[in-house]
Amino acid sequence: MVQSYGSTGSELRQRSVDASAKSLTTTDEGRKVDQLLDEHQTYEFGGPAGVTAMMLGFPMLMYYLWICLWFYDGKLVYPASFEDTVPFLGKMWAHIRDDASPNAYAWKVYTGLVIYQLFLALVMPGYQQEGLPVPSLGYKTLMYNCNALYSLYATMLTAAALHYYHIFRLTEIIDNYGHIMSVAMIYGFAVSFGMYFITVAAGNEIRMSGNFIYDVFMGACLNPRIGSVDLKMWAEVRIPWVIVFFLAVSGGCHQYEQYGYVTPNMAFMILATWLYLNACAKGEECIPQTWDMYHEKWGFMVIFWNFAGVPFTYVYSVVYMASHDPSNYQFSTPTYVVLFTTLLTAYYIWDTSMSQKSRFKMQTQGITTFRNTFPQLPGGTLKKPEFIQTAHGNRLLISGWWRYSRKPNYVADWTMSFCWGVVIGSATMIPYFYSVFFITVLIHRCGRDFERCSIKYGKDWERYCSIVRYKFIPGIY
Repeated sequence: MVQSYGSTGSELRQRSVDASAKSLTTTDEGRKVDQLLDEHQTYEFGGPAGVTAMMLGFPMLMYYLWICLWFYDGKLVYPASFEDTVPFLGKMWAHIRDDASPNAYAWKVYTGLVIYQLFLALVMPGYQQEGLPVPSLGYKTLMYNCNALYSLYATMLTAAALHYYHIFRLTEIIDNYGHIMSVAMIYGFAVSFGMYFITVAAGNEIRMSGNFIYDVFMGACLNPRIGSVDLKMWAEVRIPWVIVFFLAVSGGCHQYEQYGYVTPNMAFMILATWLYLNACAKGEECIPQTWDMYHEKWGFMVIFWNFAGVPFTYVYSVVYMASHDPSNYQFSTPTYVVLFTTLLTAYYIWDTSMSQKSRFKMQTQGITTFRNTFPQLPGGTLKKPEFIQTAHGNRLLISGWWRYSRKPNYVADWTMSFCWGVVIGSATMIPYFYSVFFITVLIHRCGRDFERCSIKYGKDWERYCSIVRYKFIPGIY
């Protein structure tokens, strides 16, 4: 059963899932709004100048933070005086030239991963999931072959075999961090510009501003595919989080070979990254229901961050631990208990809130049978979800975690990101970059999302906000 607030909001009525699914159509009014939203309206991120600064600034920041972690004990270094600026920049360049050059080995490692992940996505059996109606495709729904879980298991087994037989030692990932990061950045730029030119040449561009660099940043295509593989969904899971996990595993192997044991802090990061990667893989069928798939275009903003930004900025704690003695970040047993408990609690809320929202959307499409992948946590599916029926035709969930916060998944996700920094305590502040950057992204994204929802749903959005009063933390904000 699905419970819904009618358009007047005055009564609560119950409908069967199947019956409500049949009536789920976008109204003529909703189609007009969707058409408006599928046109370029205004510049974001500071327009062409802002996105140019980000495209140049992100790589430089990534190099700088890695240099500080690896060569300067995690301290933020800077010129001692104005006269020292040129020599200082010379030192920074020397580190990049000598320890982060895109050498042949790094190309082999990174390209091998990309090709293998694409191969697995093409050949592995998967769960067939229907996406949401796409307005720009005349409300056609696309099918997604969700085989990330089988691909993950195959990748883990392959990596274990390569490491065991000394074909490719996992410690080499962290040892060649700088070199591989440079190759990842090149991939980020190449794929971004390549997809732009291919899309424009094919005449499939959408929501364009007319400014070249801005459109490269935001993207030109919405649903790029190679055969059955949706490249946007593939790159969101198979590249960044696979690298993040194996960087943590590489750090653990590095510690074991050096000290004969793996510290609780490194074990924490291995667990944390595996939980995140496994969640993305085991719940891959929920991804087609997200904003990323049915609205966000595939441009530099998404591509660079998936190919380079996420894997090489989110686990700075691993980089620090792999290059420093464990005495620098040892905690008491109670502290470890609190840290692991916080991680697992945040993970539970994040996992189940994402599942609740995505499966609710599936229910409104008439989908009532869900995958049974590991782990299925209690509370992930709402049996009698309440919602607001909008004049647009869509429904706004007001049950489960979503009754208390408009973005409960963001709160839990950010909490996990903060734990990834806390795991090294105050040894260095650089690993906290992830949580600081992430909260900035989330706040900005919420602003974009809420503004779009206000336009799309009008008075229904106002009614929704009166019921779900808090944007993030219930009772606080």
